Amino acid sequence: MKSISLLGATGSIGLQTLDIVREHADEFEIVAFAAGKNIEKTKDIIREFKPKLVSVQLEKDAYTLSKEFSHIDFTYGTKGLVDVATFSEATVLLNAVLGSIGLEATLAAIREKKAIAIANKETLVTAGHLVMSEAKKYGAPILPVDSEHSALWQSMQGENRKSISRLILTASGGSFRDKTRKELENVTIKEALNHPNWSMGAKITIDSATLMNKGLEVIEAAVLYDMPYDKIDVLIHRESIIHSMVEYHDTSIMAQLGTPDMRTPIQYALSYPERLPRLAAERLDLAKIGQLHFENVDLNRFRCLDFAYQAGKMGGTILTVMNAANEAAVGAFLQGEIKFLEIEDIIEKMMNDHMNIQHPDLETILHVDKETRKTVQSMLK
Repeated sequence: MKSISLLGATGSIGLQTLDIVREHADEFEIVAFAAGKNIEKTKDIIREFKPKLVSVQLEKDAYTLSKEFSHIDFTYGTKGLVDVATFSEATVLLNAVLGSIGLEATLAAIREKKAIAIANKETLVTAGHLVMSEAKKYGAPILPVDSEHSALWQSMQGENRKSISRLILTASGGSFRDKTRKELENVTIKEALNHPNWSMGAKITIDSATLMNKGLEVIEAAVLYDMPYDKIDVLIHRESIIHSMVEYHDTSIMAQLGTPDMRTPIQYALSYPERLPRLAAERLDLAKIGQLHFENVDLNRFRCLDFAYQAGKMGGTILTVMNAANEAAVGAFLQGEIKFLEIEDIIEKMMNDHMNIQHPDLETILHVDKETRKTVQSMLK
């Protein structure tokens, strides 16, 4: 039985994680979890999974819940994330929170030598050098949950990493893959949230439409697998069947295929090194699909992916700036404050205006993150 602490329990990845725990109750248990402001869903999770520690975003909600569930310990805020991440009875932390807020909790869990199943892109993007260094120091395994990085990981099993020629990440192209930049000028929030293949949270769905999501994944791949950026490629793959590929120097390409279902990589991270059956999952029928399509990415069309390559090659705090500016801009778009293409404009301006700092420590990263968000907010006002 693996005991799991779950950050982001009421989000898309969190709820799908609960599906896996529900399906394999003899293998996994939720001993602690963190949620945000969705208190009704939090109550449902408490009743079903009976954790020992729960964190929510607001102190008043923690107090209210403690009155109803007096046998459970409650905490809140950023400290609450750390409390859940380092809960003594958990052996695995699954970090599924959105944004760089998950960084401190992840580092704290690493220092407690927890296995880290990571679905929080921003942690590796803004502080990958710290995360991987600490993980090596404390012997904490980093287990990728993103479908693309899980695919790369699975395609490397049993292989010599020195034989890898390049990594190939696949991208669906998002909600607007067939639109020209002219057509993107007045797209609506509803249109942007209509992803053709995946069911995800709002922020990730917008990132998929701009291809920033893939940019973050390129940076993650460089961090996780110690790969230079000129050996990480992105292909548009409309069907989202091949989740990513690894090319070896003998020209062989290993790929992981499956239906677009995040529960599969979540389960693999939790069950590794074993594979558990997916009892209710849809099976991949290649004959029914018939054809798979691929095309190169136009970086002039998808500028956010180009920003990510630039920031990744530069390293340092520019990565934090790019990520924080994107989060703030996407939030503004979802609130109807800016147009879709203005997301790119905000990110580009913040990156151009930034004086980069190499090898930043945690305090510097958090400071730059905070200041970037404040600057974006002042720009919007």
